Amino acid sequence: MRWWSRAPFTSREELGTWLLADGWDGRSWAAIERSSGKPVCRLVATPGMLGVTEIGYATVLGRQGEGFAREAVAGLITHLFRAEGNRRIWADVDPENAGSNALLKGLGFTMEGQLRAAWETHIGVRDSLIWGILADEWQPAAA
Repeated sequence: MRWWSRAPFTSREELGTWLLADGWDGRSWAAIERSSGKPVCRLVATPGMLGVTEIGYATVLGRQGEGFAREAVAGLITHLFRAEGNRRIWADVDPENAGSNALLKGLGFTMEGQLRAAWETHIGVRDSLIWGILADEWQPAAA
């Protein structure tokens, strides 16, 4: 939760209340490890303008760097472009979140800009890097 706009949850109850809160128009999935059946990554997709979706993801603590987020995010992107017909997908990432920035770059996203002092978070006022990819740029085989 270091790079999120809020501090870590203090209990499962607080997390559950947040996950089930009314008023959010996005969708959420859990990526489950095949061998253990345990969740390893959460994915979200939030619609914006027609044909444009923002994505987000978080990997379970201690499971970063194992490739779960890459596989899950690639699958989500393919779904959003192919099955849902989006023309653009974008993500908002803290500049210091090296893992997430590398993941998006590796999947073919373009860093489109930096919003200065965009978020006030539990770790202070933070900038945002805006990453985007268009449907005709997506190369799922390369992901």
